[in-house]
Amino acid sequence: MSDTTDWLTQEESAAWVRLVAVAELLPTALDAQLGTDAGLTHFEYQVLMALGEAPARTMRMTTLAAGTNATLPRLSHVVRRLEDRGLVHRFPCPEDRRATNATITEAGIDLIEQAAPGHVETVRRNVLDALTPEQQRQLYDIAGAVLGRLDPEARLDATSCRFSQRPARDTP
Repeated sequence: MSDTTDWLTQEESAAWVRLVAVAELLPTALDAQLGTDAGLTHFEYQVLMALGEAPARTMRMTTLAAGTNATLPRLSHVVRRLEDRGLVHRFPCPEDRRATNATITEAGIDLIEQAAPGHVETVRRNVLDALTPEQQRQLYDIAGAVLGRLDPEARLDATSCRFSQRPARDTP
């Protein structure tokens, strides 16, 4: 039996190990800040933000799942927990009674407004401020290339996010 494995080069292995470390450490940092500031996980925050930015602060659950890069079962579980806390409300979709909509409550809006400044600061401190504007563009391109492999049908909204051509913000 011949070995046909295309083993990683030293450079490929080093890049892979760093990517895995970031993928493991970043969610912990985001969850820690949001847990302290708002009693939320990062995913719960993403759900609330998506609803808060939606027209009429309401989305069909399937659209919300795509917008938060989640499976419908995972989203349903999380939305149930948020509903139990009075942060969202689910109801049958008026256009399609087979579908379910979710809307954010005023308590949910208040909570994301409370959590957002700390979350943005955490994202900046842990990721964006460590990169030059060119590296941010490279990160966008690299993440897009990987997402293209992981989500070839572009089902997740992250696949369609576009990098602005605006000048980078001034840093102090």
